Amino acid sequence: MTQESSKTFLIGPGRHVISVVVSGSLLLSGFIVGQFGFEVVAEILYALAMLAAAADVAVGTIRKLMTGVLDVDLLMLLAAIGATLMGRVGEAAVLLFLFALGHALEHLAMRRATRAIEALGAFAPAVARRIHDGDVEEEVAVTELSPGDVVRVRSTERIPIDGVVRRGETGIDQSPITGESIPLRVQPGVDVFAGTLNLDAVIDIEATSAAGETLMARMVRMVEEARQRQAPTERTAERFTRIYVPMVLLAVALLIVLPPTFQWMGWSESAARAMTVLVGASPCALAISTPAAVLAGIARTARGGVLVKGGGALEELGVVKTIAFDKTGTLTQGRPTMRNVVLAGGFTRELVLGFAAAVERESTHPLARAVVAASENIDRVDASSSKVVPGFGMEGLVDGRRVLVGGRGLLEQASIEIPESLTQAADAASAEGRTVAFMAIDLEVAAMFEFVDAARPEAAAVIQRLRDLGIRPMVMLSGDRREPAERIADRLGLDEVRAELLPEDKIAAIADLRRDHAHVAMVGDGVNDAPALAEATVGIAMGGCGTDVALEAADVALMADDLSRLPFAVQAARRTRAIILQNVFASMGMVVLLIVLGSLGITNLATAVVLHEGSTVLVVLNALRLLRLPDEPVLDVASERDGSV
Repeated sequence: MTQESSKTFLIGPGRHVISVVVSGSLLLSGFIVGQFGFEVVAEILYALAMLAAAADVAVGTIRKLMTGVLDVDLLMLLAAIGATLMGRVGEAAVLLFLFALGHALEHLAMRRATRAIEALGAFAPAVARRIHDGDVEEEVAVTELSPGDVVRVRSTERIPIDGVVRRGETGIDQSPITGESIPLRVQPGVDVFAGTLNLDAVIDIEATSAAGETLMARMVRMVEEARQRQAPTERTAERFTRIYVPMVLLAVALLIVLPPTFQWMGWSESAARAMTVLVGASPCALAISTPAAVLAGIARTARGGVLVKGGGALEELGVVKTIAFDKTGTLTQGRPTMRNVVLAGGFTRELVLGFAAAVERESTHPLARAVVAASENIDRVDASSSKVVPGFGMEGLVDGRRVLVGGRGLLEQASIEIPESLTQAADAASAEGRTVAFMAIDLEVAAMFEFVDAARPEAAAVIQRLRDLGIRPMVMLSGDRREPAERIADRLGLDEVRAELLPEDKIAAIADLRRDHAHVAMVGDGVNDAPALAEATVGIAMGGCGTDVALEAADVALMADDLSRLPFAVQAARRTRAIILQNVFASMGMVVLLIVLGSLGITNLATAVVLHEGSTVLVVLNALRLLRLPDEPVLDVASERDGSV
């Protein structure tokens, strides 16, 4: 039974069930009529039962024959034709009925896997309440929303668009995106995603994407693309089939001709054994074993917050033993926060933070955002002018006073001398892996700011869990200075650090790791990580905050920016690979067994049919066990909550 037949079922799932019912009814009617002596009528009913059971498969097989392709289903059809020519029309009808029944059961089982994927697209609503003219609500199609639009979402409603909460606080069930059942508490400034459920209160959300570019839409699109990609085992099976089918046909022809020629047995016995071998040799179970496991594996990982772009990526992830991590935005939160303010010259904390925020407010630099965030509880002051000093920092006028905020070079450029106490404090902070900036007011140093890029709360637990799974070495690849990179790596338990890397250096580092360890995964989130993601055996992108370029270059996406999904992805990939190997060995084992038993005359045609179709259904049901794969245990991140480094 071929992968194509499974896809046909997705178009019209009821048709196969109907054909089985019709075929079975005709078969039973023929048997009953035959018991009353109406043999001709019985054979007509058997012939109709055969047509009902095999019509779809026969049409597809004939089309392939016209293009020179020998399908595995051809072997089963030839067995039925051979039995009919031998006058065993009833057995031929039973053969094709069980063949159709196996198809239908296979499709019903496969449908369970595809439902898990198709359900992803059902979460996002089609209509949204857009706010305009202050507080007027207008119901519009989600497809009409644009970035910057504000929508209102009431409690128990699903969020229609990716965006940022602008008003209200509530709990959000993000399980469709992350697989995590514990609701996330959100407030103004927090990102939310289309398809997630608002649990408690009314919130207003400013859209940050168009309807077709939401995280949920990308998930559905990526999964659909993944379904079209074949796994290496699947491609191998198809190549094997193209050679195997002609060999089986030749062997069956010889089995029919040679024994009677050498008078080892009669023509009828030889033909009966050949038809049994033909049934047993049909590798239907092999043809469906890998696609079934891949589809179920992709469905299960998608439900668990991980998108895998095809069977090839899933199989490769299952054999990975080495993982390289980008630092910023992957192992760390990628959002620097102000850790400390060291004052100088009698200035107050409120004054320096207020003036610094006034100058930095127009900047998009991550450190500028950290300064503004640190001043939230201080009375706001505004700069009368503010400009970027390229490569150095910011300069502006606040209350008529000249304010400079930036690195040492900015103050040196303005001929401002930094007190030795602040210089020593800055050196100590740098040695600890922190980033420092200075501030001057009217050419006098006022303060030094210390910033940290906090490690992800779950990062250390993720690294330990991967180590428990046998992943080593684990390497950090960072464009940052060596000191902060090494400090974070030591805290998280990584094996190796490569720092101060340009994008091309990361590619070279991945190439080195592949030479030493063959199968290497790379986890990253930024544009500069995209080349390394493409170079790795398996590229893994942070889906929630990852850039579009990184997501396109990656083979796997961890949705909702959740690094804790990585061990689950590895476990699911390994389990999928194990199921594929089990299915391949089981299906081929049954083929060999039936060929041997059929050749020796130990089993007959009917028994071979039952065992053959049973093995096909068995491998599909074995693959569906992946849908019940449990989540990884919830990682204990309590000790990591402060995240400082």
